[in-house]
Amino acid sequence: MSDRTGSDSGLGTTEEALAAAPASGGAIRSARRGQDRDGRDRDGRNRERRNRDGRDRERRGPVAKLRQLGIGTSWPAKVSWVFLVAIVLVALVGPLLISADPVRQTSSAMLPFGSPGHLLGTDDLGRDELARLVHGARPLLIVAFASTALAAVVGTGVGLLAGYAGGAVEQVLMRAVDLALAFPSILLVILLVAAAGPGTTSLVVGVGVSLAPGLARLARALAARETARDYIVAARLGGTRTPRVLVQEILPNIAGPMVAQIVMTLSVAAGFAAGLSYLGLGIQPPTPDWGYMVQAGQEFLYSAPRLVVLPATLTLLFVVACNFVGDDLRDALDPKGSV
Repeated sequence: MSDRTGSDSGLGTTEEALAAAPASGGAIRSARRGQDRDGRDRDGRNRERRNRDGRDRERRGPVAKLRQLGIGTSWPAKVSWVFLVAIVLVALVGPLLISADPVRQTSSAMLPFGSPGHLLGTDDLGRDELARLVHGARPLLIVAFASTALAAVVGTGVGLLAGYAGGAVEQVLMRAVDLALAFPSILLVILLVAAAGPGTTSLVVGVGVSLAPGLARLARALAARETARDYIVAARLGGTRTPRVLVQEILPNIAGPMVAQIVMTLSVAAGFAAGLSYLGLGIQPPTPDWGYMVQAGQEFLYSAPRLVVLPATLTLLFVVACNFVGDDLRDALDPKGSV
């Protein structure tokens, strides 16, 4: 008797209970309902665990981190980010993937779209249009990024020093900035480039110097606001040297709005670079450049509009994308719009 009781008490599964229980319809239905309920509970727990693991992986992903920062929340910003990344990739690796020589002249002039071996046709000198567009992205981006970097360094440095020092130093520096801003930027760039001669170096210096005053004014306003805060006052009273206060204390706290404005300045630099190349003061032929391609193709605007429309459209899209990305960064990094 004791052995049978012990063996009965070890029946732990529903199937064993069904086999050992009396042939009662109610007991069998109750056991089956319990089995179904246990199965649904296990499926629900497994599904919840999988969903939780998926959400954790999404939160750890790079796209989720950008969303947490508020970057790329609107569709214009998303499209602009994708376009900018695509343009940079084309400028970096595109020339390695295009076998056609962008400066080689052939007898196959003015071929239309979809011609064999020339997807976008050729220009009036028989040069492959696709190869020229791909190779022309790099000079424009080099000038735009380099001149923007120069403007950021000069403008941020002058603005930081003026906002932190105040007094006579601020007056002297900001009067020079106001004088530069009073002069039309495009004329200033043309004068600087014409004086130094056309070329990449003179173009970078001219565009960078002309864009620096706008960044200097913003940096000065932000630095002056931060200088009045308690942590800067404490650092100055503690004997912290000026360069350290500027670089380690003030600069990190104004980096957000400055980065957003620098990205928007990139669009202006690209417009200047393309415009000066159109005027013959920028990148010199035979190096392909979008601005010069517009100037060279305007003679065939009615017979072959693609020679003008394609480089002009790419330049316009790059400028517009930089503005949308700059707005997106400004909203994400400086949501209060304090300045």
